[in-house]
Amino acid sequence: MTNNQLKALVERIEHLETERATVADDIKEVYAEAKGTGFDPKILKKVIAIRRRASAEVAEEQELIETYMNAVGMLADTPFKREVARIVVAAMDQGADQ
Repeated sequence: MTNNQLKALVERIEHLETERATVADDIKEVYAEAKGTGFDPKILKKVIAIRRRASAEVAEEQELIETYMNAVGMLADTPFKREVARIVVAAMDQGADQ
């Protein structure tokens, strides 16, 4: 690699770093705008992080969270809890039929 190649790489990286800083400032401005409109930036960041992940991964994590919350008594009557109860009752009915 020649000095000119190295210099060109360094300059490209510097340019990209400047662009990244500009984009970061733009993102901060959008979050500030969202906050001014009444949205919670912390929740928006979580929604964006969830949207980046695969839907199956998100669904599995949500299911585990609900399972754990139910185990420690944090869930009242929710659709998830009703579905678990339905599955358990169906399994018990199948066991009684055998």
